[in-house]
Amino acid sequence: MQFSESLKNNQQFRFVYKNGRSYANKYFIMYVKENGLDKNRIGISVSKKVGNSVVRHRITRLVRESYRLHESVFNSGLDMVIIARPAAASIGYEEAESALLHLAKLHHLIKIYFYQN
Repeated sequence: MQFSESLKNNQQFRFVYKNGRSYANKYFIMYVKENGLDKNRIGISVSKKVGNSVVRHRITRLVRESYRLHESVFNSGLDMVIIARPAAASIGYEEAESALLHLAKLHHLIKIYFYQN
């Protein structure tokens, strides 16, 4: 991730939960809060309700890779927390990418030129 960092501790996640806006779709819930920095910070949360550790890590890798490949079209200066829902246990890369971009569009996080293509 060239322009992004990870949200590391519980306090950072809780701040975004409490003060951010949220939108959801079938697979993910996304909380977003402006952070006042030049870069984005992203946190991914996958609970045990979704599946065992293999499934949870797979979903985390799918979300991280989807974000990494589309990082340049996201606006900067945001804290994002992405929470996986149990339906995400069986999705592939294309569905994860589509769901992530859908939530970004709902939050108006994608730069304008991306819409025109």
